[in-house]
Amino acid sequence: MQEKLFVGGGGADYAEPQGLTLKYANRHGLVAGATGTGKTVTLQILAEGFSDAGVPVFLSDVKGDLSGLARSGSSAHKLDESFRKRAATIGLSDYAYSAYPVTFWDLLGEQGHPVRTTVAEMGPLLLARLLELTEAQEGILNIAFRLSDEEGLPLLDLKDLQSLLVWIGEHRADLSLRYGNVSTASIGAIQRRLLVLENQGGAQLFGEPALDLADLMRHDADGRGRINILAADKLMGAPGLYATFLLWLLSELFETLPEVGDPDKPKLVFFFDEAHLLFDDAPRALVDKVEQVARLIRSKGVGVYFVTQNPADVPEDILGQLGNRIQHALRAFTAKDRKALKLAAETYRENPRFSTEVAIREVGVGEAVTSMLQDKGVPGIVERTLIRPPSSQLGPIAETDRAAILETSDMAGKYDTPLDRQSAFEMLAKRAEDAAAAAEKAEETAEQMEPMFREFNAARRYSGSRVPRSTSRPTKQTESFGEALTKNVMKELTGTTGRRIVRGILGGLFKGR
Repeated sequence: MQEKLFVGGGGADYAEPQGLTLKYANRHGLVAGATGTGKTVTLQILAEGFSDAGVPVFLSDVKGDLSGLARSGSSAHKLDESFRKRAATIGLSDYAYSAYPVTFWDLLGEQGHPVRTTVAEMGPLLLARLLELTEAQEGILNIAFRLSDEEGLPLLDLKDLQSLLVWIGEHRADLSLRYGNVSTASIGAIQRRLLVLENQGGAQLFGEPALDLADLMRHDADGRGRINILAADKLMGAPGLYATFLLWLLSELFETLPEVGDPDKPKLVFFFDEAHLLFDDAPRALVDKVEQVARLIRSKGVGVYFVTQNPADVPEDILGQLGNRIQHALRAFTAKDRKALKLAAETYRENPRFSTEVAIREVGVGEAVTSMLQDKGVPGIVERTLIRPPSSQLGPIAETDRAAILETSDMAGKYDTPLDRQSAFEMLAKRAEDAAAAAEKAEETAEQMEPMFREFNAARRYSGSRVPRSTSRPTKQTESFGEALTKNVMKELTGTTGRRIVRGILGGLFKGR
C-alpha cells in the first residue's frame, strides 16, 4: 500500500479519511479559500506531515503564525479539547503533540538567517519584473548582463549593477551602434528603480555568501525533513520583492537539481503563499516561465503548492497542473464572486452525493472540499473533509524562543556576515583610477617635452631662410607651418582641453582591459 499523508475526513457526515499519496505529492497542489477559513492551519498540518515522512519543506510565514511549528502543542491550549474531539471524529487515534525541526530564514536578516543571491543569478528577466521596467529599459538591462559577461565584470550586488549602468551611460554612443539605442533617460529610470528597491530593503537580498540550495533539503537526526520558514510578514510590504524571490528560488531548484524521474516521495515541497502576487500584472513571458517550471520541476522531485484566496488567481494553464487540491470556503456576495465560485467547482471531479458548488460555499472553518490524486495519478472524487488538528503549537512562538533556535541552528554563522569580493564595482573603479593615472603621466610627459619643442623651434628659426626686406614694412621673421602646428599642439596638451583628450584616448585603451 502506498504511503499517504493524512489530511482529514471521517465522521458520519464525511467521507473516509483523506490522504495525500506521497508518490504523487510532486505533482503539485493548491490550497485555496477566503481569509479566515483555515488555510494557514492546513498549511501547518501539511508541513508536519511532509516532515514526518522525511520530506524537507520550504514555506513562507506571511502572518507570523507558522513559527509555531518549532514548538509542541500543549494540553493547556484553549483549543485542546476541540482538537482531541476532532481527532476522534476523523479517526486519528494516535494524535499527539510534537515540535518539528525548523530553520528560520529572512531576506531582511532580522527574524532568520539572511538569504542572499547575486544579481547575475537573478538574471535580467526576473530583475526586470522586480523593478517593473518597460520594454526599452529591460533591453538596456539585457545589455548590462551581456557586457558583464564579455568584459569580465561580475554582477554580485546592486552597486555592481549601478556602476555598470554608469559605464554604459558614458559609452552609450558606441554601444548604441552595436546594440541599438541606449538612452540616458532609460538608464536614469533603471537607476531610480534600483534606489526604490534599496529603500525597500532589497539591497540585502543581493550579495554573498549566496544561498546554498542544499541547506534547504536537510533532515534532523531522526530523519524528519527540516521545515524552512521564510519570515514574510514585513516582506509583504514589498510584494514584488517577495514574489520575485520565490520565483527565483523555484527557478534555481529547477536548474540545479538532477532528474530523479518519479520518486516514491518528493525531495522537497515548496509552498508558494499569496500566489496571486506572482501573477498580478505579470508579463506573458514570466507566466510562461512559471508554467514551464511547474510542468518540468516534478521530474526533479519537487512538489509546488500554490496557496491563495481564489483558484482564479492562478492562470488556467498552471491550475491544470495542480493535481492535489484542498479548497476551503469561498464567499459569493457579488456576481463576480458567484462566477468565480462556479468556475472553481467545475475544476473538480464531481461527487454524486452533493453539489461541489454548494459545498465550497457552505464548508465551515477547518473544513474543506478536497480532491487528491489516486492510483496512476487519476484525480480523486471531490469530498467534504474535516481537516486534522495540528500537532505543533497553534500561533507564533515568543521572540526569545526564535532567538534561541537561531543561535543553536546548524546555519548559525554561515550566512550572517556578508562578503564583498572584487566585482564590477571595484573593477570599474580600478579602471577609472588607472586611466586617470595614465592621463596624468602623459600630461607630465608633455610638460617635460615642452623645452625640447622650444629648442627645436629656436633651431629652425636660426637656420631658416629670411623673408626679403620690403621698403615699406619693417623686417620680421615669419613663422613656418611646422612651428605654428607645434606651438598649437603644445598649447592644447598643456591646457584643460589637452587633459581631456589624453584621458579620453587612454580611457579608451583601458576600458577593454
